[in-house]
Amino acid sequence: MRRLVTLPAGRRSKWVVLAVWLLIVPVAGTFGGKFEDAQKNEQSSFLPGDAESVKAIDAVEGLPSGDVIPAVVVYRRDGGLTPADRRQIGDERTALNRALPKQMTAFAAPAISKDRTTALLIANFKPTGESGVLLDAGDAIHERVGKREGGPEVKLTGAVGFSVDAVKVFDQINSTLLLATLALVFVLLILIYRSPIFWIIPFFSVVVAELCARAMGYGLAEAGVTINGQSAGILPVLVFGAGTDYALLLVARYREELRHHEDKHEAMSLALRRAGPAIVASSLTVIAALLCLVVAELNGTSGLGPISAMGIAVAMVAMMTLLPALLTICGRRAFWPFVPRTGEEGADETHGIWRHIAERVQSRPRPIWIGSVVVLAVMCLGLLALNSNLTQGNSFVGDVDSVEGQKLVSQAFPAGSNAPTDVIVPPGGSVAEVTKALAAQPGVASVRPVERGAAGTRLNLTLQADPYSTQAFDRIEPLRRVAKKAGGPDTLVGGPTAQERDIRVSAARDNRLVVPLALVVVFLILALLLRAITAPLMLIATVILSLLASLGVGALVFEYVFGFPGSDPSLPLFAFIFLVALGIDYNIFLMARVREESLKHGTRQGMLRGLAVTGAVITSAGIVLAGTFSILAVLPLVFLTEIGFVIAFGVLLDTFLVRSVLVPALTFELGDRIWWPSSLSKATGEERRPPQPSGEAEPSPAPPG
Repeated sequence: MRRLVTLPAGRRSKWVVLAVWLLIVPVAGTFGGKFEDAQKNEQSSFLPGDAESVKAIDAVEGLPSGDVIPAVVVYRRDGGLTPADRRQIGDERTALNRALPKQMTAFAAPAISKDRTTALLIANFKPTGESGVLLDAGDAIHERVGKREGGPEVKLTGAVGFSVDAVKVFDQINSTLLLATLALVFVLLILIYRSPIFWIIPFFSVVVAELCARAMGYGLAEAGVTINGQSAGILPVLVFGAGTDYALLLVARYREELRHHEDKHEAMSLALRRAGPAIVASSLTVIAALLCLVVAELNGTSGLGPISAMGIAVAMVAMMTLLPALLTICGRRAFWPFVPRTGEEGADETHGIWRHIAERVQSRPRPIWIGSVVVLAVMCLGLLALNSNLTQGNSFVGDVDSVEGQKLVSQAFPAGSNAPTDVIVPPGGSVAEVTKALAAQPGVASVRPVERGAAGTRLNLTLQADPYSTQAFDRIEPLRRVAKKAGGPDTLVGGPTAQERDIRVSAARDNRLVVPLALVVVFLILALLLRAITAPLMLIATVILSLLASLGVGALVFEYVFGFPGSDPSLPLFAFIFLVALGIDYNIFLMARVREESLKHGTRQGMLRGLAVTGAVITSAGIVLAGTFSILAVLPLVFLTEIGFVIAFGVLLDTFLVRSVLVPALTFELGDRIWWPSSLSKATGEERRPPQPSGEAEPSPAPPG
């Protein structure tokens, strides 16, 4: 195993490793270019597979029209539609029907509101699962309506309008996110290494990793894993963030070994043997936590698990093979102008600002850890402002046609007119009884049969409330009970409102299931790595506290700074998975080095030396990861902006407070007990080393090996 790990450091094998990667790159480029086409951004890509709204979609497929969604063109003039406006509406309807987009039925005669201010042109679109067909239909409608200067306000809304706007956003995500992330990582590497040359090596390695991850993402999609724009947007952030982190940690250990050893091959071999296990262990922890998402009911969430885990795995493999091969080939001169020389000052690296911080924490550990916990607890109070009012209807940053159109419809018609709820009455069920029972329910504007087929009868139910509001979602379960009582247990209630309601129910279930499962998995990995129970429990507790504090601060910022309507129901789960896994990541890097030093110097000296030697590089890694996740804020979706903010803030909080102050303070407080029940908790290096005279500097250790 050791020979395999150090393969990229061999005098000949480093060239073999590089050659293998150069052969992989063109193949990865071919398949990576197909990644966008493999994504699914329809509402069904987010739905749980066994939800009633999905069963309703399947039932509708057995009706003559099949599964269709409405396209609603809304015309409005506040003072009332003029005769010229009505002629325009008629002409544009004729133009639309003369050259109907693919999968679109003819537009019916305009529906005029009672106050004569608003008109609706409605047609049905049959989804194919291909976003290109949907976008073509949306573009065709936009090209033919609202062309008269001085005419009424015209918007495309309905389920087609919302889907078109969502697909456009997700289509922009990959290019925007990739370019922004590349630029940020480039700048950060320049600032961290202060070298006009060296940044090229880790930058090239992480770009290759991202390209390979896209190719493998395409393979996962072809294998049946649900990948939508949401998970595809998170993938490059994870690969760039985690890959750059692993690069920083390996480079730091390599540079440290170059100060001990003249031979660059020996230095890289030692760096891989000593930093490699921590990098592999941390990546496996993140992968295991992410794979816990597979048990989620939501297709989008369960699909995020394997694709994100794959991205972390690819980043780790690239940083453990391609990067060390390139570093060994280039040698010391790549670090110019700060070339590490054998025996120069810094070979010990147990001094500097992080050593001073560690000593300050050691001097008063109890007040410091109590104060840190109090600060985090105060931040947690922001959770009182957290709500799940973010819906499909208010999830866009800025103004989009579908949302604006929904507002226009709501001013003159029942708000649910542009997205009616489907009710499927099975054969043998009483359509009249179901219609009567549903029409009598509060919040229902109308119920009418629209078609009959082998699967039963389809009713369109129009809600008074905005179909994409939490008020409408709350009406779905009572309507289902009433419908089943009147039409039998096989009566189904589906449609856009029911779909989003089912998403919320499944998100709550996923939170309850995935969170404890991931905690158990992370604890077991930490226990195996650190060979202790106390340390893993302490690390997990601190990261959970950091997570809750980040969510609390995020809730306040979303409401009072950004002015967002609320957060997505899946935000706590996503924040938990990424922050716990990535937060544990940094604690693994720190505590693995602390354990290594504790074997020689004892726990307290081990923490002093471990924090001193890892402080700068882990802080740099935290800044890089926070920066890459903050890139999500440039995207025009509230949910991704919220994920980006919470995780970026949480990573910085974990980097500068939890890992740098709270964890060291607790370690100093617990002492050797931190390693219980291993033998290290009973007999440490402190017992084996002679005491140092007061005021005498601690001698530098012999080079490890």
